[in-house]
Amino acid sequence: MLAPPPVSDGTRLRKARLVALVIPAGLLGGALFSQYVGGLYPCEMCWWQRYPHGLAILLALAALASPLRAPRARPLVLLAALAMAVSGAIGVYHAGVELKWWEGFTTCTTSGARTLEDILSTPLVRCDQVQWSFLGLSLAAWNAIISIGGATLVFWLAAWKRAR
Repeated sequence: MLAPPPVSDGTRLRKARLVALVIPAGLLGGALFSQYVGGLYPCEMCWWQRYPHGLAILLALAALASPLRAPRARPLVLLAALAMAVSGAIGVYHAGVELKWWEGFTTCTTSGARTLEDILSTPLVRCDQVQWSFLGLSLAAWNAIISIGGATLVFWLAAWKRAR
């Protein structure tokens, strides 16, 4: 098994808190940017991937507001990593639907539309169609890779305690 870098627990936890904030904030910010500036309206599964990132940001902020030696600091960071991993898992499922590896949900949603006018003005975005890709990977696939990789890094940094 890989050993942690030879630094103090406080340094690893400090880095873990920062990574637990920066990665989901960057991914959520990128999703919002692609929606409001790039014109890529999210499908239902895209929305599902955003919610755990929002939770991870809140947990990481709570960890950053806690002193490093506070008993709640490490669990908050680990919970943030878990939320990142959940978003990544949803991204894996979504990417599999896009690649036709498995069937997704067959119902349509209107993402918060309340009136008939809202429903008719909301673009229909299918979860099984890739709207944009980079290097052959969809946004869902990139979210999966970055979220799971980031969660792994946060777990690796935060979970290790030096024997005293």
